[in-house]
Amino acid sequence: MGKLTDKVTKMEAEITSASMADIAFLLIIFFMVTTVFSATKGLDFKLPSDDQTPPTTEREEAVFFKVLEDGSFLMDGRPAVREDIIPYLAPKLERWPEKPIILYARRQAPYKAMVAVYDELQKTTLPPERGGLGLSKLPNISIPTNREIQQYIALFGVNPFEDR
Repeated sequence: MGKLTDKVTKMEAEITSASMADIAFLLIIFFMVTTVFSATKGLDFKLPSDDQTPPTTEREEAVFFKVLEDGSFLMDGRPAVREDIIPYLAPKLERWPEKPIILYARRQAPYKAMVAVYDELQKTTLPPERGGLGLSKLPNISIPTNREIQQYIALFGVNPFEDR
């Protein structure tokens, strides 16, 4: 008879992946069922009425203030005084409160004159009994830089800031 040898075979520890996949899918299904999904809300659209008349729009450019060397200023190319600013802007800002206002001061213009025009433009937020327009916010005032002026000239070929 032969000799019996003790052959010990090593068993490797292993976790079957089939049961792991089943557990993973069960967890996915569980969380999908128990998760609360919010209902997607639609966008609110204001559709136009059945009225066939198209709205009328006016093409208006910015209001242009130019402060000159002697302290006077031009309002859209016409000489003006400070007291003319609010009455001139009233109808324009009532139609379009976001209307751009460009305030340009010549290099030799006194700083005091530019500040006076700027202060008058800011009075538009004052109530009418105090001499303003009663706007809820300041108008859209822009003071162009030299670089912006050069870009404008390059784009349009016109210098709106030169004397005409």
